[in-house]
Amino acid sequence: MASLRDIQNKIVGVKKTKQITKAMNMVASAKLRGAQSRIERFRPYADKFNDILIDLASRADASVHPLLERREEILTIGVVLVTSDKGLCGSFNANLCNAALKLAKQKEAEGKTVKFICIGKKGRDFIRKTKFELVAQYPENMTNFDFQLASEAGDIVINGYLSAQFDEVHIVYGKFVNIAKQEATTAQVLPAETAESADASGASSEYLFEPSVEGLLAELLPRYVKVQMYRGLLDTSASEHAARMSAMDNATKNCDEMVGSLTLVYNKARQASITTQLMDIVGGAEALKG
Repeated sequence: MASLRDIQNKIVGVKKTKQITKAMNMVASAKLRGAQSRIERFRPYADKFNDILIDLASRADASVHPLLERREEILTIGVVLVTSDKGLCGSFNANLCNAALKLAKQKEAEGKTVKFICIGKKGRDFIRKTKFELVAQYPENMTNFDFQLASEAGDIVINGYLSAQFDEVHIVYGKFVNIAKQEATTAQVLPAETAESADASGASSEYLFEPSVEGLLAELLPRYVKVQMYRGLLDTSASEHAARMSAMDNATKNCDEMVGSLTLVYNKARQASITTQLMDIVGGAEALKG
């Protein structure tokens, strides 16, 4: 049985761990407010941008822009994996990596080659341990980023698609639903969606375009890719902080339970020690009487 001093040291250690997890919970909560505000403000813009682009694409032939063309033979798949740079957020990063790996193995089983672009250190480290090729990586960028990061990743995706390095591009990111729920989401980025691929019968609103549809597509399609990248970054950032806040809250509760359990063990050990000492005193007294 552990000594009283050992048990006391364990209780002190768990209490210090609780202080750390509680502080990390408060930090994640503060960061979540900002990240949640960013994605909630950007999401309506991204949705409307997508609707307008689908309407534009439905009015033009796929041959007007190479980012709309669906290739007859798809040989190489590009996967953009967005994760966090830091851990201590439960199974959040593991779920994203497993979703990307599942997609890669599914495409590989169809006879396709899969290449990765990783944004975030955790995803980069995971893909490095697999057999899949890592085309580009952006570690240590998810802590503080802006649209420039999405623009750089978008340029790699666009150039890779135009040069036939990729025949199809997907993005895997953590969709922020609410504080308690974050979903590992997979979405196709290229070729860009049309009314048919989005299962839409047509545009829900009537738009007047100026200049021509072809001219607008040439301008908006590259921007569409970068908007999808930025949305994935914002969603993943908010999901990361929410997952970390939940994980640290659970860790704090576990620390409280451990302190209670160790305190009970300490009291039992102390009572046993006192009983042993009393028995020694009584035994010594009886021996003196004899």
